[in-house]
Amino acid sequence: MSGTENTGNGTAQGGGAGRGALVAGGASGLGEATARRLAREGFRVVVFDRDEAGAQRVAAAIGGGASAVSGDICDGAAVQAAVAAAASAPLGLRVAVSCAGVIISEKAVGRDGAHDYERFMRVININLGGTFNVLRLAAGAMNGNEALADEDGERGVIINSASIAAYEPQIGQIAYGASKGGIVTMTLAAARDLASRGIRVVSIAPGTMETPMLAAVPADVRASIAATIPFPSRFGHPDEYASLVAHIVENRLLNGETIRLDGALRMAPR
Repeated sequence: MSGTENTGNGTAQGGGAGRGALVAGGASGLGEATARRLAREGFRVVVFDRDEAGAQRVAAAIGGGASAVSGDICDGAAVQAAVAAAASAPLGLRVAVSCAGVIISEKAVGRDGAHDYERFMRVININLGGTFNVLRLAAGAMNGNEALADEDGERGVIINSASIAAYEPQIGQIAYGASKGGIVTMTLAAARDLASRGIRVVSIAPGTMETPMLAAVPADVRASIAATIPFPSRFGHPDEYASLVAHIVENRLLNGETIRLDGALRMAPR
């Protein structure tokens, strides 16, 4: 990782000076690492999360004009407020990253009978619907940006978080896998929809990452999972996700693709 952390003195590092960035789910884990990385690149970051205190903590830590907006990723008004905050940067909203999501474990039919429909739809609504909510509103704001001739006429880039569960959902991941598979499909569709407007759409499909979600897993279970990863045989670090975000922003030929970030892991059924 390059650059030094922005301490709030207004000194921009990297090529993001004057540009707004929105990170949904930015209060922890992959989102926090992404917010910190984009701030180091000089972007004016808006940290959006349901965890108001966490979002404020991250925004205060990264400085550089960063701000926090609290709300639900499925709430159009809340997301619009976050988009507007990021779009107030001198060069407008140029990067939007969605990291918010939930996971449950429930089989299509289990000990208690058929999978609960409401629980299934909650996962779909948050992971897929919430990601689309950010995508549609961010794209609407980016459409008003100046197309930069020296950057292939680009107006912005939208980065979604899928998962390797989109490809190899494990037993009990029918809802989670479906929601992430939808993100993979949506990525190419959105990239084609927005191509004429100079807006790119790319997704990242992380494998097993060191996030708060995995922190509660017992050490022996964590070790057994890590041993199944071909190389490197460890969990991914949030900074590695953030580094890929930064590369996607920089590399304008990346568009319409979902990139696996998993150490060559292919998940077994259980």
